[in-house]
Amino acid sequence: MTISAGPAAWADNPKTIETVSASVVAVGTFMRTRSPAFGFRGTGFAVGDGTLVATNVHVVPLTLDSTKLEMLVVAWRHADGRIEVRRARQVASDPEHDLALLKIDGAPLPALRLKASDGTRVGEAFLLTGFPMGEVLGLIPVTHRAMVSAITPIAIPSANDQQLDPKVVQRLARGPYPVYQLDATAYPGNSGSPLYDINTGEVVGVINLVFVKGTKEAALSNPSGVTYAIPVQYLRTLLTRP
Repeated sequence: MTISAGPAAWADNPKTIETVSASVVAVGTFMRTRSPAFGFRGTGFAVGDGTLVATNVHVVPLTLDSTKLEMLVVAWRHADGRIEVRRARQVASDPEHDLALLKIDGAPLPALRLKASDGTRVGEAFLLTGFPMGEVLGLIPVTHRAMVSAITPIAIPSANDQQLDPKVVQRLARGPYPVYQLDATAYPGNSGSPLYDINTGEVVGVINLVFVKGTKEAALSNPSGVTYAIPVQYLRTLLTRP
């Protein structure tokens, strides 16, 4: 009998990590008169033609201070360690699934492939790469292992109505959809990171640390360290919208 989640499944491929890291960017704002000028907000990754960056809606600021020339930007790390900051603008969003697409200035970045099928199963092993606590630890891509420990609805009814959060009520009213529950520990700043195949680098999900946790863990006084990811099928749909 073959056990797919055995040691071989966890044999990380350094070349895959290197390739994916070259497509991962830090999303934030830039204000020349601020210190630091770059204000880190989360992670994103290049998709499509390489001038598009996928991230979470909650990573993108609702407003910018135009009086101080604040701009939405992404910061991309070159192989030699140089950090390049590029202006960006939001061109599409899916608030229901907390996904956004940004258009960046300049030459295309190496885009990641999105997995074509939705056959992700419990027990499969993946990697995630992003900028955990990027404002403190710096803009160096960090990679974690992650196993899909459950495929679970985004919202589960609380035991009693006193625990019902407005977010939970809204999700239940619209109809919950499945998300991936992971055994990895992600950190603030990992929102928007790609969850991807260890061998091929194909993206299967987008890490989410606020939108999902705020719904599923609303009744917990001390939220757990569980991490969630939005299935990539919703990002594929967003990319095909006119």
